[in-house]
Amino acid sequence: MAADWLGSLVSINCGPTLGVYQGEVVSVDQSSQTISLRQPFHNGVKCPVPEVTFSAIDIKELKILDITIGNARNSSSASTKVSSAPVAVPKGDPRSAANLNSPQHCSKSQGERHVDIPGQPKGFRRRHNSWSSSSKGANQATPKKNGVKNGQMKPRDDECFGEATDGLDTDFDFEGNLALFDKAAVFSEIDISERRNGARSRGTPLDQTPTRYRHDENILEAKPVVYRQITVPQPGAKEYCTDSGLVVPSISYELHQRLLSIAERHGLSLERRLEMTGVCATQMALTLLGGPNRFTPKNLHQRPTVALLCGPHVQGAQGISCGRHLANHEVEVVMFLPNFVKMLDCVTSEVTLFNKTSGKQVSSIKEHIPDGPALVRAAADWANQNRAPVLSLDPPGSGQGQAVEAKWSLSLCLPLSLAEGDGRVYLCDIGIPRQVFKEVGIKYICPFGCKFVIPLHSA
Repeated sequence: MAADWLGSLVSINCGPTLGVYQGEVVSVDQSSQTISLRQPFHNGVKCPVPEVTFSAIDIKELKILDITIGNARNSSSASTKVSSAPVAVPKGDPRSAANLNSPQHCSKSQGERHVDIPGQPKGFRRRHNSWSSSSKGANQATPKKNGVKNGQMKPRDDECFGEATDGLDTDFDFEGNLALFDKAAVFSEIDISERRNGARSRGTPLDQTPTRYRHDENILEAKPVVYRQITVPQPGAKEYCTDSGLVVPSISYELHQRLLSIAERHGLSLERRLEMTGVCATQMALTLLGGPNRFTPKNLHQRPTVALLCGPHVQGAQGISCGRHLANHEVEVVMFLPNFVKMLDCVTSEVTLFNKTSGKQVSSIKEHIPDGPALVRAAADWANQNRAPVLSLDPPGSGQGQAVEAKWSLSLCLPLSLAEGDGRVYLCDIGIPRQVFKEVGIKYICPFGCKFVIPLHSA
């Protein structure tokens, strides 16, 4: 009889548009194929109306959560699929949902949750669609566990569940279930099936292993890299290469001077070159002195000291320009400049600017050594005997002679053929345009990348 279902707790799924309703059955009309729920909840929220009526054509699925038989309730996880056709009201045994003209199934999934109906007695809160509850009948006794005998109601655990824990006697074995899943075999079957159907396997082309790229590799196809991008009409005795493998040929001293002369004729004056060389040499010297690890506000009591050995020529002016920038960066600078010869105008201008800084200028190494060539030799000997490493600016190259052995050498625009005593070679960009290189017959593509000073290695 339809009246046997009154008072039962059901869940009605009306599809994605209307949603899911839960409540207590108050009426079932066989003639109009309708069912009414009292105190309904819509998608977990209590409805503002006390009663809702559903037609059979709107019901997609009906789950019987709790069946009322007289004054007793029987927990059930029966689920009934409802089609859009009219459905007969359940008849026969009121404890079963098999007469709803739709197939009945009991779920054993461990993923279903407890259903908690706000505003209803806590008896409505059941763990449905679980193996522990759906596999037992209405009068089946609970096995003995934790000292509780068969047929006895388990005590309440209000702090944890707020109701009798009769549905938690069987724990789901997650580890055992996971051990039954062979991930490699499943993916292998998926790959075989997709290849057999001519489909791609998770975005990978058929019979093609995906290429793995490093974080610094370009994934786009490009033209083959040309490492010899600079060619000169009169190559020197040596060739160098950068860290990225670009070949940088050396040039002769005469071609180097001609390149600087044409650059000056086009507007790259000597003063500009001196300033650019001084800035690049300063940046390199600051890095060699410790860089950001040493030049910090907390390390002002350990200011480094730099000694400059400068001559009365263009290379000497470059060293004085470097000393001025170093002094501006709080470096203790002591500049040695002999005063027994006439200096160039550019040297005089750089000395004037250097004297405006905190740097110190001296004209002798020892008081008992007279001025003259002996003074220069004494300064070179002092530098060679000193334990401090030496940085040489714009060395003249092999065959020109160099009295001081350097650990590093900084060349301008293109390197000369330097000897072993000149140390490790670095190259700085002084801003010569490509058209100037073209006028002297040099095919030039900038090898500096994002830097103005780069190291060179013997090819």
